[in-house]
Amino acid sequence: MAIIMNKPVNYFMVDAFTESAFKGNAAAVCILEEDHERDDSWLQSLAAEFNVSETCFVTPISGHDGRFRLRWFTPSLEMDLCGHGTLASAYSLFSNGLVDSDKVEFVTQSGILTTKRVPDTSVKGGSFLVEMNFPVIPTCELYNSSDIKSMFSKALNGATIVDVRGTTKSTTDKFVSEKIVIELSSWEAVTELKPNMDEISKCPGKLIIVTAAAPEGSVYDFCSRFFSPRLGVDEDPVCGSAHCPLAHYWSLKMNKCDFFAYSASRRSGSLKVRYDKENQRVFLTGKAVTVMKGSILA
Repeated sequence: MAIIMNKPVNYFMVDAFTESAFKGNAAAVCILEEDHERDDSWLQSLAAEFNVSETCFVTPISGHDGRFRLRWFTPSLEMDLCGHGTLASAYSLFSNGLVDSDKVEFVTQSGILTTKRVPDTSVKGGSFLVEMNFPVIPTCELYNSSDIKSMFSKALNGATIVDVRGTTKSTTDKFVSEKIVIELSSWEAVTELKPNMDEISKCPGKLIIVTAAAPEGSVYDFCSRFFSPRLGVDEDPVCGSAHCPLAHYWSLKMNKCDFFAYSASRRSGSLKVRYDKENQRVFLTGKAVTVMKGSILA
């Protein structure tokens, strides 16, 4: 009996929102061919095998140069939106000559997401950044009650909570109140936080975003950390999509629209954030570095 062998799938392991290997947020980017797509079970199994916060599957769309389908999987489920996975995917296409232009459009469950290759004028040698155009995720006082604050304070091991906000639907109606923004009293309160993951799992929201303003004189505007045990990732090192509600939140707090943000996880990372109020979009710009590449034979 003949054995049908799957065609190997090329992949890149990319650290996003950093220019240093083993920092930022790791994503596996798998390049599929349109006539060799795998089923969802295979995609999820491979994401579990990589066991990083996001595995991305990029498939070119015939007849549309620079347009690709993009799906994101955690080790346990598929996501509707992922910022660092989008950056890693665009970076892989740009840096490996898999696209001829400086613009890539991804067709996703959250609509069409546009990415651009932006020259890095701060260094020589052809380095570049990736700019992503995402929908804003507005925040509101859905969860700002004493009981909810008490619940989150317990989950955050007694941290002093300044504010709690939920997220509302975006203009594309793709997002519901699954992200919670919690402002703590200081930068140090965020960086030194040791949350209780079991208690976080009992709290409202699938993604808990803990944030604080930067101290006076810092090059950054705010810092943040991201906890999502319900999604199979206790702490996401640098969550790009979380900056869609963070941009809205800090714009209201600081009365500005341009930010330099720091992700205070163990791996750390940084990105530029611009909130376009008129069009209700958030532009996220960051660097990336490829740390390995290979072929999947299964």
